[in-house]
Amino acid sequence: MRGLRSFIGLLVVLIALGAYLYFVESKRTPGDDAEKKEKVFAVESEKIDEVTIRSESGETTTLRKTDTEWQIVAPAAAPPDGAEISGITTNLSTLEQQRVIEENPGDLKEFGLAQPRVEVAFKSAGQEHRLLIGSKTPTGSDLYAKMAAQPRVFLIAAHLESTFDRSTFDLRDKTALKFDRDGADTLEIATAERTLKFARTGGSWQIALPPASRPDVAAIEGLVARLNGLQMKTLAAGEAADLKQYGLDKPAATIRIGSGSSLATLLVGSDAKEGNVFAKDASRPAVFTIEASLLEELKKDAAEYRQKDLFDARTFNTTRIEVARGGDTLVFEKAKGKDKDGKDEEKWRQTAPSVREVDGTKVDGLLSSLTGARADSFVAATPAGAKTEAAFTLNFDENKRERVTFVRTSTDAYALRDGGTGAAKTTPAVLDGILKALDGLK
Repeated sequence: MRGLRSFIGLLVVLIALGAYLYFVESKRTPGDDAEKKEKVFAVESEKIDEVTIRSESGETTTLRKTDTEWQIVAPAAAPPDGAEISGITTNLSTLEQQRVIEENPGDLKEFGLAQPRVEVAFKSAGQEHRLLIGSKTPTGSDLYAKMAAQPRVFLIAAHLESTFDRSTFDLRDKTALKFDRDGADTLEIATAERTLKFARTGGSWQIALPPASRPDVAAIEGLVARLNGLQMKTLAAGEAADLKQYGLDKPAATIRIGSGSSLATLLVGSDAKEGNVFAKDASRPAVFTIEASLLEELKKDAAEYRQKDLFDARTFNTTRIEVARGGDTLVFEKAKGKDKDGKDEEKWRQTAPSVREVDGTKVDGLLSSLTGARADSFVAATPAGAKTEAAFTLNFDENKRERVTFVRTSTDAYALRDGGTGAAKTTPAVLDGILKALDGLK
């Protein structure tokens, strides 16, 4: 019996598809595809000043333009998504009838137009127009549609369904926190564990609290960029009277971004399920959700935003190396000279305590081990009893100079940078590699 029902169902589908192909496809004439299709509306996108959409879910949204600015006016005032509005108005002005199905249909039910799934009403130059969208054709490539004021049923491209079938949330601006990214000059992140502060001076971000030298500018810029592009996932409440139910009375994190005299504040609350957390722009009434992974990022320690490379210099731009080890000082300098063919070249040589030629590849090896060394973590100070192994001073980029001293305990290795705060913790293996490369130059 089940097999018979399945067969009958399949037969019904095939009959419907066959009827569509007969009544629609058979009416095509050679060259139809090359013919210019008739536009549905004779309007210009920039002259559309009001749009009302009733989505398939039954939700109705009205947007209105004043001068050049669009605004959602119903069901509640909200800023719109400019790209969504542009897509709707552009597609309305260019909408084409793919094919006319019936000039005077007897029954609109067969096209899903007796009770249209989607309605798009809009005003342009004082005239109101209304597009009704019904069901998909059996092949799924087109949609049945008609204008409310005319009986004609025609086809429009199926991909337009996602353009016109939009909810209020789809149409609103989903930017979680509005601020001028280029003008941002302060950033504060407050959680239960800690407060971090960053300040941009001279075009570059610095760590202001807790005090720390050598910030990882790329990491800070990455965080600012993420906050700038942060999008609402869902709208929890258009206006919340009680923030406690969202964990926003005592936020898990508070973000403050300053741009000159303006300040934008984002409150991050409790778990909202499905990988989201509740959040709220302090200047707006709405409560929404954002991805929960942001909260984890906001809880990072300040060390995550410190520069992990122990040296700023690189192998290619270093011109001088000074090494202090065990009471002795070695100096290597890069000098210009001529190769055997008389062409200019740069060579490394030892200049102290004596002058001698050295193997340039070995110097580069030492530089590579130094400039490739990174911190695993940071501490306020090195442990008592740590033994100094060596100090390296590098000159680079003509007038830059930096000095890092390496010390060791029985289990760990640390690096202290002149002018820096605290110490960087690295591995004994990293320090051993540096010392081995240095010994190779003796």
